[in-house]
Amino acid sequence: MSGSRITALGHYQPSRVLTNTELEGMVDTNDAWIRQRTGIATRRIAGDGESVTDLASAAAGKALAASGLEPADIGLVTVATCSAVDRCPSTAAQVAAHLGIPSAVCFDLNNGCAGFCTALACADHTVRAGAARHALVIGAEKMSDVTDWMDRSSCILLGDGAGAAVISAAEQGDAGIGPVTWGSDPTRAQAVRLAGAWQPRFAQEGQAVFRWATTELPAVAREACLRAGITPADLGGVVTHQANLRIIESLTRQLGLRDDVVIARDVVESGNTSAASVPLALSKLSERGELPSGTPVLIFAFGGGLSWAGQVVTCP
Repeated sequence: MSGSRITALGHYQPSRVLTNTELEGMVDTNDAWIRQRTGIATRRIAGDGESVTDLASAAAGKALAASGLEPADIGLVTVATCSAVDRCPSTAAQVAAHLGIPSAVCFDLNNGCAGFCTALACADHTVRAGAARHALVIGAEKMSDVTDWMDRSSCILLGDGAGAAVISAAEQGDAGIGPVTWGSDPTRAQAVRLAGAWQPRFAQEGQAVFRWATTELPAVAREACLRAGITPADLGGVVTHQANLRIIESLTRQLGLRDDVVIARDVVESGNTSAASVPLALSKLSERGELPSGTPVLIFAFGGGLSWAGQVVTCP
């Protein structure tokens, strides 16, 4: 089997910025409390006519253009999302149609906030097995559609956006996507919920999730490095799920990173964008030149399920 690597990234965010000050007029909260508890200052909110497919297509189109590939070169399109309205056709199929991708296998994947890293692993396995040579992996969410805007504990967290990656076959010795570390604890599945038949609303047990993420997941992140044949001290960047700045800082502090390691803190300006958060943050860091090409980066996501998935990748 060949290896695979990320060859291009892209991201998209809606133009509307929702500030903490605006939220003060909607629920009983304030800017200082939100920043202290979550680190979030702003989040992006999509318009009524802007769908998950629109967000995904915009990010995927940028990644495809950056890759230099033609639409016909893509053999797999997968979208990680938990907020898409359409059940069939899949968001991935709609993205393929929008981008003119003629005959790729297309499917959506729902693993909550861990969705993008899960989908990336599935695409990596597909390419390694020779079932596709190039794949388009997207994380896209319109969390504003499933937000309870009367719940002061959750509406302050969520935002909309999308990120995408093109992955391509590579020689085994040149592989840029390390082995995945993934799993779940279904006994605590109700700790993060998006349940309901017609109008589901996001809800979570915040303190339980915080304790789980900060006490149990550092070992999982170290395992992802071990499987890639490196230690956390070898990393040049870390992009975790952008759930909460306190979680990000606690988790990364326990990994024994070098002082110069770039740690994604996109949650401050984008909020929690669920499955979109890792590719969105990774693409923005790459675009700004903060993660130069060839940098080893741990990407790691966690959330509903309770699920987790992560791997070490080489920045394109």
